[in-house]
Amino acid sequence: MNPTRRTVLLAGAAAAFLPALPTGTAQAAPKATAALQPYASYWYPDSLPSGSPGPGITWRSLKSWRAATDADLPFNAASVPLAPRFTPTPVNTTARAGQARVQSLVSFGPTSSNPSQGSATADYYALTHWAYIDELVFWGGSSGEGLILAPNAPVVDAAHRHGVPVLGNVFLPPAAYGGQLQWTRDLVRKDASGRYPLAAQLVAVAAAHGFDGWFVNAETGGGNSALGADMLGFVKELRRLATAAGQRITWYDAMTVNGSVSWQGALNGQNQAFFQAADDMFVDFRWSASSLAASGQKAVQLGRDRYALWAGVDVESGGWNTSVDWDAIVPADRAHIASLGLYRPEWTRGQLPAGHTPEDFHAADDRFWTGRSLDPSRPDTADSWRAPALSVADRSTVAALPFATAFNTGHGLRWYEDGQAVSERPWNHLGLQDRLPSRRWVVRTDGRRPAVAFDFADAWRGGSSVLVTGALDRPAELDLYATRLPISADTVVELTHRTDTGTVRLELAVATVDPDAAGGAPPYTYLPVPAGSGDGWRTSVVRLSGLSGTVHALGVRLTATGGGPVGWRLGGLCVHDGTDTPAAPSGLRFTAASGGDLRLAWEHPAPGTVRHYTLHRVLPDGTRAFLGGTGQRAYFTGGQTPAPGEPAVRIEVRAVGELYTSSAPSTVTHPW
Repeated sequence: MNPTRRTVLLAGAAAAFLPALPTGTAQAAPKATAALQPYASYWYPDSLPSGSPGPGITWRSLKSWRAATDADLPFNAASVPLAPRFTPTPVNTTARAGQARVQSLVSFGPTSSNPSQGSATADYYALTHWAYIDELVFWGGSSGEGLILAPNAPVVDAAHRHGVPVLGNVFLPPAAYGGQLQWTRDLVRKDASGRYPLAAQLVAVAAAHGFDGWFVNAETGGGNSALGADMLGFVKELRRLATAAGQRITWYDAMTVNGSVSWQGALNGQNQAFFQAADDMFVDFRWSASSLAASGQKAVQLGRDRYALWAGVDVESGGWNTSVDWDAIVPADRAHIASLGLYRPEWTRGQLPAGHTPEDFHAADDRFWTGRSLDPSRPDTADSWRAPALSVADRSTVAALPFATAFNTGHGLRWYEDGQAVSERPWNHLGLQDRLPSRRWVVRTDGRRPAVAFDFADAWRGGSSVLVTGALDRPAELDLYATRLPISADTVVELTHRTDTGTVRLELAVATVDPDAAGGAPPYTYLPVPAGSGDGWRTSVVRLSGLSGTVHALGVRLTATGGGPVGWRLGGLCVHDGTDTPAAPSGLRFTAASGGDLRLAWEHPAPGTVRHYTLHRVLPDGTRAFLGGTGQRAYFTGGQTPAPGEPAVRIEVRAVGELYTSSAPSTVTHPW
């Protein structure tokens, strides 16, 4: 990889580690003098750089890491298992199922000082187009901070909810960026029995943190054939151990079998052994149409899938303006040649001007993933940017009851509960992201197409809602979810909605089979939604009377019933055949305290029933102040100060179920 593509980020404050307290409701937590903010983990293989780390950086050795002594692990361990997903009939005639896949290499934050559980800003790369992604690489690493990155829990939880595996990153940087060959030797060093201890460590880290494997990127030059042989042995053992643990390994086309670094831009004799040792390989950006074609043929000759090759496309500086020979990867008139490896698509956020809004970000991200038409059912084939939605069929994980969404994108300007803003602070936490519509935004109408977007000015829960605006001179049908939801006599659909402008007749659109062919509209049945009364948010319940089998698609049809433009919001959608409330958390306790910085932990008797947890501070007058939410059974809150006459801080934790029902609170106090 060309070193000019590297961004070395150094900033922030390091985490401090403290022991846990016994369970209790009025315990004084151990005091600390260092900040307690937990951050995503990163390491060197073994030996550390000379000198001292920069501000906010902690140098750690992977060789010495142990889960039992990692006090930040409860904040960094994912809580959502990898969801199975299915491929519905493609929404257009250009997208293919079972051919090219998409790998996305994303830097969500700096290597050091990357918060474990979100932060107090809405300006974040809140990736939502998971439906087109098959593998996410948590990109980063630098010679001055650490080379091995474990993805933070919010990213893993959001990806897993949408069925996307997440890989940590092993980055051995070029010498021009401070890379030292000693670090490569540390990584592949064998023990007395001929095993590779750090291969086992990597698998243990992924298992403890709950992510899905590793992206191995060895770019430090100066090696020889002996080092190449050791690296090959290391990758073979890493994959063997990873496979046994349900993990996967991707190799980056950099180091060759002779130990040198020489980016091939192809699968050939210089890297074939590494490809065979790994699950798949990222082909460096130097590829050509002929080298990719030959690489695909070679993969097949080796008994491998040609789509196990990710053809690298560098979008870090150009985004959708990047010039790409698309026909060399995903030709429109014949079978795809290879899979697509997108390097740094967070450009969609980075290219925005100062002062941009969450709406600005999502408009840019929709343009990147869906294409210029902003409607995957109407792909713009004349667009020079061949967006993933034009080539790759979308996938869905909405296949079991109950299912609910508040269209929460994982960041916001405020936090809403039941339509009320309970916190005016901006925030991000991808782990709180809901399963989101994959086909954004498919609108079918004989009239003028209304605008559809995530909106952050108001929400029912979380930070966002779906806003439809426009003339609505003809009825408009909006696709929401491809599903596989079983229908019983008790199945109902609840929609929480609000009309801001004009008057709208709302119908629920339900299809019990897929379209007959790609590009076809779901064969919807339209069920009237009770109008309700009064202004503001309302929740309408629709029984699926007369329908049986399985729901394959859900949408809404909007018809304007008065003159003028319409503004309509969808704040929530639930499908269920009975409600349930989760049990309350147990064992709530403070595990560390430093002034107003507090760490808490708890257990839950049935964690699989919990969507996430919410935390509130109870003030002396009985009012509740929202602190935040998380999927983990540990939480950090910083900067708390005593209210007048308050002897102790009191915090409540509630478990929130799939249908957003909240448990009774568990409460703990800590003397100031």
